[in-house]
Amino acid sequence: MKAIKITLASLAGIIIATVVAVAIIWGGEIRTIGTVKQVGDNKYLYQMEYLASYDLDELVESDIDSNAKLLGYVVKKVGKGIPIKMKSSQVADEDGEVQGFNCTSFQAKQADAEGYFFGRNYDFFKNPTMVTISRPKKGYASIAVSDMSHFGYSLEKLPTSLGAKVLCLASVYAPVDGMNEKGVCTSIMALPKQASQQSSGKHAVGTTVIMRLILDKCATVEEALELVNSVDIRHDATVGSGYHYMVADAKGDCAVFEFDKNDGWKTMIVRKDESKNSMLVTNHLLSPKYFTTEPDPEVGNPHSRSWWRYETAGAYLEERGGVLSFDEAQECLSKVHWKDLVWENGTVEDTQFSNVYNQSEMTLALRNWNEYEKTYHFSLK
Repeated sequence: MKAIKITLASLAGIIIATVVAVAIIWGGEIRTIGTVKQVGDNKYLYQMEYLASYDLDELVESDIDSNAKLLGYVVKKVGKGIPIKMKSSQVADEDGEVQGFNCTSFQAKQADAEGYFFGRNYDFFKNPTMVTISRPKKGYASIAVSDMSHFGYSLEKLPTSLGAKVLCLASVYAPVDGMNEKGVCTSIMALPKQASQQSSGKHAVGTTVIMRLILDKCATVEEALELVNSVDIRHDATVGSGYHYMVADAKGDCAVFEFDKNDGWKTMIVRKDESKNSMLVTNHLLSPKYFTTEPDPEVGNPHSRSWWRYETAGAYLEERGGVLSFDEAQECLSKVHWKDLVWENGTVEDTQFSNVYNQSEMTLALRNWNEYEKTYHFSLK
């Protein structure tokens, strides 16, 4: 009997020690997974509060410049030695280019209050969406939105069980738009055949890592542009598609940064006209060296009707002097959304989500998958 008690006591000790070790090693990750939940009755929209630690300085020093490297880094950080399977859908087609997401972003002055709205349509194939709130120890709190296919999810594979939620931890490294507590917003737009390969000798960062850096570290557009110039931005060459980015701050400053494929991928900055209350970007270059009012596959994506969207949303903004109510900000996005756009390979593209960020109130209003009669609200406060 005494031997049994000793054995049970030893087992209890081992169990307690194991639990303590797991809590120490994966405590933040476990707490984060516990926050993953479906938003309302929309089974393809999720939210999560990221409570685990992460080190962006280490990430930059690791020169993560491809999807494979990023996923490898995330697996290493999350798994801590235990292998985790994670795969992105961002792979090139037989022509060596991904059918890139095609988006619209703008900043506009608020009509009914001080401050600005940042609007954004994300047009892509039907995938689940993640809203991630992060409050890092070293950096600004932020709210960001991700396409969950980038870290292994699909309409058939959703985070509906504890084990299935593990891959959600990657979302903090994969925003496609977002806003931080200082009111800085950023978003990404695809550009065919424009995959930046900067190689000046600075640390290299990849497609979405630069956005996470901006959200965590920058309080103004000027700070964001300084950060952009402090690293080499390298888009995944195995994907083929490149990108440009919009960044806007709470005081109304706004800029688009893109890359010159004919001059060593040097960064090109397009600033908001100081006489204007708004700025707009779609899926073609805005830099004067390349800008054209006519569709041109060398500088953008004619198939996504980038020029039509730029003209349509631009006219809506111009008619209102770049000053919009909240309803008008949503309407501006709805005028250029996609519904059942069929690509040559037979896949169908829709507006996966349509976002309006309030840069003074720190809120996000999200409409998912063209369901414009329903808005989901999130807040950093």
